[in-house]
Amino acid sequence: MESLQSVLQRALTGRGLEGELKGWDAVRRWPELVGPRIAGHSQAVSYRQGTLIVEVDGSAWMHELGVLKRQLMRTLNRELGSNTVRELRLGVPRGGNLR
Repeated sequence: MESLQSVLQRALTGRGLEGELKGWDAVRRWPELVGPRIAGHSQAVSYRQGTLIVEVDGSAWMHELGVLKRQLMRTLNRELGSNTVRELRLGVPRGGNLR
């Protein structure tokens, strides 16, 4: 008998949704994947078709994460086990408050 996980994995892969799930895993695991210093000033909020949306505390953190963008994407993809995150889009939340 085949496990439910195997059936779901095959169904998602067959519909091209496996990458989307891994992308949302990056959103969920952001603090763990980037560490407390970066997570204390940023929050992954969304994922769609290879783009991870991250809100930051302000322009200084947007600049800092912009400098680290390639390194962050390499770390995320290594930890996710695929090249799921192809773009990291940074922004300051409306209203100016991160949380």
